[in-house]
Amino acid sequence: MAYQYLTNTPLEKAVEEYLSVLENLGMKYKTQQISVSEACGKITSKAVYAKICAPHYNACAMDGIALKASYTFGATETTPVTIQKELFAYVDTGDPLPKEFDSVVMIEDVSQGDDGSVVLHSCAVPWQHIRQIGEDICAGDMILPSFTQVTPAAMGAMLAGGVMSLSVVKPPVVGIIPTGDEIIPPSENPKEGEIIEFNSTIFSGILNTWGAKAKTYPIVLDKKELIINAVQKAVNECDVVILNAGSSAGTEDFSRLAVENVGKVLYHGIAIKPGKPAILGYADSVPILGVPGYPVSGIIVLEQILKPVIERLCKQNLDNNNVVNATVGRRMTSSLKYREFVRTRVGINEKGEYTAVPLSRGAGVVTSFVKADGIIDVPQDCEGYEAGQIVRVNLLRSEKELRNTMSIIGSHDPLIDEITDILKINYNNCFVASSHTGSMGGIMAVKRGEAHLGGVHLLDEQSGEYNVSYIKKYFPNGEVVLVRGVKRIQGIMVQKSNPQKIKGIEDIAQNNLSYVNRQKGSGTRILFDYLCSQKNIDKSKIYGYEREEFTHTGVAAQIAAKTAHAGLGIYSASKTYDLDFIPVCNEEYDFLISKQALDNENVQKFLQVLSGDDLKKRLEKLGGYNTDFAGEIKEEF
Repeated sequence: MAYQYLTNTPLEKAVEEYLSVLENLGMKYKTQQISVSEACGKITSKAVYAKICAPHYNACAMDGIALKASYTFGATETTPVTIQKELFAYVDTGDPLPKEFDSVVMIEDVSQGDDGSVVLHSCAVPWQHIRQIGEDICAGDMILPSFTQVTPAAMGAMLAGGVMSLSVVKPPVVGIIPTGDEIIPPSENPKEGEIIEFNSTIFSGILNTWGAKAKTYPIVLDKKELIINAVQKAVNECDVVILNAGSSAGTEDFSRLAVENVGKVLYHGIAIKPGKPAILGYADSVPILGVPGYPVSGIIVLEQILKPVIERLCKQNLDNNNVVNATVGRRMTSSLKYREFVRTRVGINEKGEYTAVPLSRGAGVVTSFVKADGIIDVPQDCEGYEAGQIVRVNLLRSEKELRNTMSIIGSHDPLIDEITDILKINYNNCFVASSHTGSMGGIMAVKRGEAHLGGVHLLDEQSGEYNVSYIKKYFPNGEVVLVRGVKRIQGIMVQKSNPQKIKGIEDIAQNNLSYVNRQKGSGTRILFDYLCSQKNIDKSKIYGYEREEFTHTGVAAQIAAKTAHAGLGIYSASKTYDLDFIPVCNEEYDFLISKQALDNENVQKFLQVLSGDDLKKRLEKLGGYNTDFAGEIKEEF
């Protein structure tokens, strides 16, 4: 494009063309490998996956006694149960759970006997007061997707997941060249006519808050060759160059000539006040920005023109956070004893209204802080909020980012994490917030307008069809679309080499083996109940039926740790944990979308990735998926 001298180009047009030119020339972020301890505030350059489970052992969550829950069955206030001393062990919080036991009773609920025995007046349930293996993180789970800022909570999550180092976006080096005969370094006693150079200090502070690294060069006198040499040196050493002062049309202003000698000028003169004389130039793919000498003008130019460049080199958005009113998506209780700070997902529905879905409040669940978009401050005298109430939310992410965030609520599948990562790689302003609430939770979230998409895989026991009958029941007036996702293999996950010789569901009930289930409302739980009914199996006879996990990898982690013999789940989770797998059926995992949300730009991007080759390759690696019809509309309602 031809050089245009002191034009009055609209800001939006100039910035758009500047970014386009730079990206076509190959301007790109750089990466580096660093330890987790150095990663706070850095941006991941690729997805980070857990290498181990957290906790990596079954940990007692209370001071008390460990024992088999079955020893306590039948205990009541009127019919207490006495447990002999050889049948239990005293434990403290954080102790490994003895392998022969599956429950902890709080010491407050234990009465001491004279002979070392204990008396219990209420029965325990399997796995109560135990932090199970993988409760927080399961090996193979994605801790952070690509191009995500590492928070202190995320650092803890990575270390808990066995991650010692990661690849991050290397902070771009921005060279600052102050120029001018009258400019001097900061001094307590400047002479008349001397101007203290403090712009570089202001600019350095701004750049540091943006995640860039400022490098200030010595002051350069107003001599053409000196300025040209300084710019050339900075271009060779930096990712971006700021040339401060000397950008107007005056005869002794050599900034434009220096940029032209080293590279090219795209625009000289932007339709903003202050900041009009700005120069937008480049040398190869290195941006060179000529900034006016007045500090307010310089700040305006950096905010309006340089900031979008730094965003691309740092792979992040730089908006500030604020406080908003949001509608609570589900009932949230709170104790009157404390002022409570509840971590929450925050979404913006198609009407532009904020919704807040509280996350897990467990003290040991560090990943809930990684996923949080905001904090709800619940006053001490408040018992909580009912669904539909308005609350104040302190945003942890920018409003701009939230407006570009899709909310996906419903059944768990690793493909959502993989799609999230692909979107982060391919699009600068497309984000995904996912919550694993089960298929029924997904349906209700879409119905209430809390989610753009709901992941569902619900089997109709009468017809054998997936999802359609449920959609018709809960959306009698239609206005939703069911989009095909994937076909995936569901089966029984068992320990490596299948030492219990499990062949089917009936073996779990007949042999009194330990089972780990999915949460109520999940499609996998509904499938398991259906299989039990087909085999006339009494679910109450299955040890561990009430033991719940919220993800397939959570189920697999318990089996791999040998705290359960079997669990129903998808093949990819079984493969991740090197378990044996007994196929049961091919099921349809689809996405429910309101017709209003279907036109959303980011939803369309999601559907493109869903049907694309990148996801297909990733799912082939995970195993157990068929993507032949992914992204097609299955049925409109």
